Amino acid sequence: TDRYLCKMRSTAAAALSVLAGAAYVSAQATVSTQPVASVTLTASSVATSATATLTPVTIDGNAFFQGNDRFYVRGVTYQPGGEASALTDDPLANTEACERDIPYFEQLGINTIRVYNVDNSADHSVCMNMLQNAGIYLFVDVNTPRIALSRTDPAGSYNAIYLQHVFATVDAFKNYSNVVGFFAGNEVINEANDTEAAPYVKATLRDLKNYISKQSDRQIPVGYSAADISENRIQLAEYFNCGDDATARADFYAFNSYSWCGDSSYTTSGFSQRVEDFSNYSIPLFFSEYGCNLVSPRPFTEVGSIYSENMTPVFSGGLVYEWTQESNNYGLVEVNGTSITPLQDYENLMEEFAKTSNPSGDGGYKTNGTVATCPSNQTYFEITFAAEDLPAIPSAAQAYIDSGAGKALGNDGPTNQGQGSTAIQSLASAGTATASGSSAAASGANSSGTSSPSSGASNNGMGLTKAVFALAVAMAVGMCAV
Repeated sequence: TDRYLCKMRSTAAAALSVLAGAAYVSAQATVSTQPVASVTLTASSVATSATATLTPVTIDGNAFFQGNDRFYVRGVTYQPGGEASALTDDPLANTEACERDIPYFEQLGINTIRVYNVDNSADHSVCMNMLQNAGIYLFVDVNTPRIALSRTDPAGSYNAIYLQHVFATVDAFKNYSNVVGFFAGNEVINEANDTEAAPYVKATLRDLKNYISKQSDRQIPVGYSAADISENRIQLAEYFNCGDDATARADFYAFNSYSWCGDSSYTTSGFSQRVEDFSNYSIPLFFSEYGCNLVSPRPFTEVGSIYSENMTPVFSGGLVYEWTQESNNYGLVEVNGTSITPLQDYENLMEEFAKTSNPSGDGGYKTNGTVATCPSNQTYFEITFAAEDLPAIPSAAQAYIDSGAGKALGNDGPTNQGQGSTAIQSLASAGTATASGSSAAASGANSSGTSSPSSGASNNGMGLTKAVFALAVAMAVGMCAV
């Protein structure tokens, strides 16, 4: 499927190539969807001065709960501007966009959004409070296009710079009760024969859980958003839920699934097989993306199955991809500045949500699912670590767990990708906390390849300008296969 978190690599590569190329020369010298009628909404309850505090969502067995009530994820993915904006834009820091969009979230009947890219140095209070007032929860991805694990150089990109960033992202959102959880990664493994990065994603998940335990008043869940790859779908899900160390296991697991197209069915789509495959899975499962667009406009008839008693004993809902209409033709609404026009997809989804109630009671969830057995190496699942072993946290990053991440450096801070000592010096200059308590970053942080939540290709450490140029080239050749 044509999802922007994979495709953003080409946009990023082009932009970086132009910028880096100019800098390098200087350094050397010295299917169309028709909109439906626009609906006029006001921010009313969203913009009230008093801020509601939503009951935090918790986990029991293989289900989410809001207080004593089963919580089903019923939402959309939210990154206005798509791939073109994901490099720089933080939708939760854009008050104007939140005022424009949140009333339409309410009308649609959703309770959750997913945001792929945030700036951990920005002020999110206005948008987060508006979401609280609208009764909307969210999942936050901790990676950004510049600061993420590299699929082809996971060992190099798993370093103190990277972990400082993801920990600071936790700090930026940990005090909002409507944060359901954090995604430690999105489709880092996106091919059947490319699972080598899995231990590093799982190590990041472990580190995030340890950081939250030490630095947050609430144990916010952490999970992983997986590409739905048939050859290793079960093995990866088992891997993220295996081992004796509970801290190293995911709190929830999610699939980006596009198997239900048009007026498919519970069996034809493979949903029935997914329920059977994971009938004994011990943590919550849901769809972190869904909404095949091979038939357009999308009828969203899968909604009736997702929230039916056929699926709720195993699955806890899902998130439709995506909010705004972009070149990939997955949008629910068309945005033009401060105005918004719902498309037919929006109307169809709203209709399906309105006629689909959640099951009564607890939906058949279970508390007696078993922790998985770690899969052994096989044709489509191969890692270099022993089954339950993970990379040790970099020593400099352990200081962040003990003493806090320090100053949030945002999306303009140093990247963890391929800049060697330059990036380490940048982190030190920014005054980030270290093991000694000083502002100097500890030496020995690894350098690595390119950045993206989904993909990457390695490049070596060099001067800042050449590294950015190499980063652009590597991104161009390391784009996601979809």
